[in-house]
Amino acid sequence: MHDESRRIEERVQRLHDQRIKTAVYAATVPFEVEAWQAPGEPVPFEEAAAASYEPFSMGTPWGPPWGTTWFRMRGQVPADWAGKRVEAVIDLGFTGDWPGNQAEALVHLTDGTPLKAVNPLNQYVAIANPAQGGETVDYLVEAASNPDILADNFSKTTPLGDKLTAGDKPLYTFRAADIAILDEEVWHLDLDVQVLRELMLELGEHDPRRHEIAHALDRAMDLLDLDDVSGSAAAVREALKPALSRPAHASAHTISGVGHAHIDSAWLWPIRETKRKTSRTFSNVTSLADEYDDFIFACSQAQQYEWVRDNYPKVWSRIQESVKNGQWAPVGGMWVESDGNLPGGEAVARQFVHGKRFFMDHFGIETKGVWLPDSFGYNAAYPQIAKLAGNEWFLTQKISWNQTNKFPHHTFWWEGIDGTRIFTHFPPVDTYNARFSGEEMSRAVRNYSEKGGASRSLAPFGWGDGGGGPTREIMERARRLADLEGSAKVVVEHPDEFFAKAREEYPDAPVWVGELYLELHRATYTSQARTKQGNRRSEHLLREAELWATTAALHAPGYSYPHEKLDRLWKTVLLHQFHDILPGSSIAWVHREAEAEYARVARELHELTAEAVTALGAGEPRAFNAGPYDRAEVVRTADGTPVFVEVPASGSAPLTDTAPPQPVTVDGRVLDNGLVRVEVAEDGTLSSVRDLRAGREVLAEPGNLLRLHTDLPNYWDAWDIDKHYKNRYTDLLDASSVTVVEQDPLVGAIRVERSFGKGSTITQTISVRAGSPRIDIETDIDWHETEKILKAAFPVDIRAPHSSAEIQFGHIQRPTHTNTSWESARFEVSGHRWVHLAEPGYGVAVINDSTYGHDVSRTVREDGGTTTTVRLSLVRAPRIPDPEADQGRHRFTYALLPGATVEDAVAEGYSLNLPLRVADAAGAPEPVVSAEGEGVTVEAVKLADDASGDVVVRLYESRGGRATGTLRTGFPLAGAQITDLLERPLEDAEITDGAVALTLRPFQILTLRLRRG
Repeated sequence: MHDESRRIEERVQRLHDQRIKTAVYAATVPFEVEAWQAPGEPVPFEEAAAASYEPFSMGTPWGPPWGTTWFRMRGQVPADWAGKRVEAVIDLGFTGDWPGNQAEALVHLTDGTPLKAVNPLNQYVAIANPAQGGETVDYLVEAASNPDILADNFSKTTPLGDKLTAGDKPLYTFRAADIAILDEEVWHLDLDVQVLRELMLELGEHDPRRHEIAHALDRAMDLLDLDDVSGSAAAVREALKPALSRPAHASAHTISGVGHAHIDSAWLWPIRETKRKTSRTFSNVTSLADEYDDFIFACSQAQQYEWVRDNYPKVWSRIQESVKNGQWAPVGGMWVESDGNLPGGEAVARQFVHGKRFFMDHFGIETKGVWLPDSFGYNAAYPQIAKLAGNEWFLTQKISWNQTNKFPHHTFWWEGIDGTRIFTHFPPVDTYNARFSGEEMSRAVRNYSEKGGASRSLAPFGWGDGGGGPTREIMERARRLADLEGSAKVVVEHPDEFFAKAREEYPDAPVWVGELYLELHRATYTSQARTKQGNRRSEHLLREAELWATTAALHAPGYSYPHEKLDRLWKTVLLHQFHDILPGSSIAWVHREAEAEYARVARELHELTAEAVTALGAGEPRAFNAGPYDRAEVVRTADGTPVFVEVPASGSAPLTDTAPPQPVTVDGRVLDNGLVRVEVAEDGTLSSVRDLRAGREVLAEPGNLLRLHTDLPNYWDAWDIDKHYKNRYTDLLDASSVTVVEQDPLVGAIRVERSFGKGSTITQTISVRAGSPRIDIETDIDWHETEKILKAAFPVDIRAPHSSAEIQFGHIQRPTHTNTSWESARFEVSGHRWVHLAEPGYGVAVINDSTYGHDVSRTVREDGGTTTTVRLSLVRAPRIPDPEADQGRHRFTYALLPGATVEDAVAEGYSLNLPLRVADAAGAPEPVVSAEGEGVTVEAVKLADDASGDVVVRLYESRGGRATGTLRTGFPLAGAQITDLLERPLEDAEITDGAVALTLRPFQILTLRLRRG
């Protein structure tokens, strides 16, 4: 047989694209359209319905950036269309091939009932099936003219990322608003041809099935009447039936499809727009559920449900009905799909607490899995946190984006730092916006790493980010691919069902130990530093407020624990941990609002803490320690006078003159407190840090070396830092002044000032305090650079085989060498409050109060010694998507801690982030709890969420070893239970001599519910 493949393929493509697809709508009549431009921010439906509308013609530009235009559309179904399937078809002037992140609209009836959204790849609204003929159609359409920030593939900066700079030039040209007949036979033919043609093109050239499909399509096209596509469609479909009915091979891979609409809670649009995006998409989803009984939609992020509940009650009611019908599956169990690295341990726990409670309260459903397809890597504490929240499985997708190494598994057990394992799946389709194309089906099978061990994977399908979610076309593709030779089989089912089957099929799946590091998007540890600082401050202020509110509730008659306020503030912080807000990868508008929200949260939390402390009664000035360890350190009174105090963990002490171990001396540029001696060079670097206790020099080279690197990644400016950034840099060695600014027996400080680049300045105050080996570097930057990153280096004389960085409820060790491509790819990593380097017998820590990104490297000197260098990433200057990212003032502190063990690093990390609070109070109520035992660290103290008055304490083992100890209470203890994160009892805790006995495995998290006597 002659090879006619090319002729057939080209013929089928042309007939499909130019004749079949264009005949899907058999006839149209235009709507009569009027328009009203809403001033400023979006308005309620009632205001729009009462507005004055002006005539509007197709082909007219509309929609300033971030504007809202309301269209009134009126029309009548022609009488002779009776018995037809009639729809409204609306093209707002959609651009490009991006299904979201541009214009979209929500169609309402005139009584305000939302019907369905209009999106680039989902432009219809059902009117009648079948039509009676003569029906009147009257819609009010809320259209959002959101700019396409993705235009030009993120290659150009744009002012469109903030309404303050976006201008008012219309972005879109309205193309069409019609009442139309859907020719169902042609529509189905369109899908038949698409599915077969795409399958054919994915099969091998020597696969008989490819040629069978080609000739079936060729013969079918012979039956297509080009002058009457509608009339011949049925015959063409009949000819294609044999090719579509051939069953899949018995060994075919099975893809479990679940409807999905990944909606970023903010990204290239502000939070206010996400509130509307969710309503549009969820309207589409509930409408699709009415059409397809076998449709199942998985949706995470309790925050988005709450927005719809509060702003679109009719859509909310439809969601509730879909959940009852089993077609809507709440998943994920988190308040938002948060970043996987940056939120603190307690914050990750609260993501699950608030998320899972929402779904239980409103739907009576406890979610079973973690749904995080798009976060930028996942910390190694996740398995334990997830299991303690009652989860059984974990799903993500993003690791498929790895820049260097292909992750070796798709279905596996993920083991965390404490040994907890959770069953985990990466969909090999490599997308969370699948549409069941032939290419996707082929890719999923080709990619799947578990061949021979397992035979199924999951594929979330539907358009996200304003694309409107799953469509009827995708559902039809799934039906055709349910059992089709040459393809994987598709079954639409709940993700819980998929995970149950996958685990049963593959119980001995391989194990991956440790973090899931994404070899991409490493700059998200640093971009938008003020957003990250707001998160860090908020997390610690929440801890303080809960602790002192609990103390007041126990000891101050008449004080009422502020459950509702704390709940609201936690949810605000959790929202801003979303994986495009906290990582710094959103538009300017998002980060401008985030900074304002963090400032508001800080004010409210300071007020709550002050109220709690005041409730304890007026008295003398005291220092309050919200940290988990006893502290002996310098604190400043209200007038700035330094005082040395000793304060118990979770307790307070009067500001009395306690003598420090040894006073601080200042001699020229040398600071000495008997524990460390610090020499500041003329250029402002640390020329020497001498650990006087150990009798050794800490630095191998000048420390606190500020290095300014050129930082232009290949793509994704706010997200990425590529390895070549290291090759071009300037060391900031020209200090304009080095001045002693404090010379007190308790504090010695030297200020270093620098100017550089495009008018940027840095002022750093290097201080040493009595009684502490910690060297603080308070930093004030006025930053005006672009496409740069600033790092601070500490080259220490330590041969460290690995670095240890704090993560949630523990720490992770990473090799300092680059033996393999996996280690080499970790050239920028994340950590929380500290990084620790050690050789046997000696260690050093670098502590910070708001920095997450860092790198660690080592070299061997000519003298045979090893220099291991920690470099903190302080601030960046990407220009896309926010052209003014990080510009302006930044204030933060980092510190060098010589002679530090891991325990020291943990304690000082808390101390730097939880500075002693000075306030007037009467007496010293006993700390709510006191933990005894090395490595036993209290993370949270609060009252139980059920308002029972029970005290809830969350603690963990922080060294990475076994721990035994006790937890004593400052109140009569009537009973204690070990609970899960949601404060549900698991077992009774052992009480000995009035205290809770503790036995913890390495990095174990333990939540205790304490009943008051």
